[in-house]
Amino acid sequence: MSIVVTGASGQLGRLTVEALLARGVPASGIVATSRDITKLKDFADRGIVVRPADFAEPDGLPAAFEGADKLLLISTTTVDERVANHRRAIDAAVAAGVPLVAYTSMLRADTSSTALADTHRETEEYLRERVPSVMLRNGWYLENYTAQLPQVLSGGAIVGAAGEGRISAATRADYADAAAAVLATGGHAGKVYELGGDEAFTLAGFAAEVSSATGQRIRYTDLPAGQFARVLAESGVPGELARVLVDADVAMGRGELFTDSGDLRRLIGRPTTAPAEAISAALA
Repeated sequence: MSIVVTGASGQLGRLTVEALLARGVPASGIVATSRDITKLKDFADRGIVVRPADFAEPDGLPAAFEGADKLLLISTTTVDERVANHRRAIDAAVAAGVPLVAYTSMLRADTSSTALADTHRETEEYLRERVPSVMLRNGWYLENYTAQLPQVLSGGAIVGAAGEGRISAATRADYADAAAAVLATGGHAGKVYELGGDEAFTLAGFAAEVSSATGQRIRYTDLPAGQFARVLAESGVPGELARVLVDADVAMGRGELFTDSGDLRRLIGRPTTAPAEAISAALA
């Protein structure tokens, strides 16, 4: 079996390759792709096949995907270019005769009101029409919050616009393990997995977990969307990213980043990483 992982130099891609190896997939059966293959030298040194793949240069993509039994299409990060990039990758997968494409989508992509979900929904529709597929609808990353801990501890607060919305976040490693499980086993074609952590939390609850872990009182300050956008702008967050973050928080307040499907736990065969565990690991 040959499994192609796109974006293998990125955080989720790297973790997925490692998860495939941990599940017993031989290095020779994994193809890691990236726009810059120099970033994959460590994988090549371990016997993993490395190929260049740039979604902006579609002529080279069929060769990058050649011989694949399964392909993991990891969603790209630039929102306004995402759908066009994904369509080129899907077309290349079809041209290369790939029998199954797994796509890292977004939780509740079919019903979510966020701008992020729009791009994932368009990709899902395009993919379904062209090749057998499986949708890995990833929820929010716990790292979106743990990466901010230095600033949170400095300021004594988590700021957002999510209200009392519950968030089913998990670590990148959890989502990568789920992707590896789907790629390494059969029976997933046509499936849609709503993936999220076992322990949903509000941002006030997350602040309480940080307080407990550090002994420092951390509060959650809930703001109207417009005010939250101004806070992000004043903190130096780029405009597009700020819009995405505000949009996501508003959606959280509506429950759009909550799931109790249990799909993630079942795929990885273990409990998902708890918020308290992720906080402790980040602090360490």
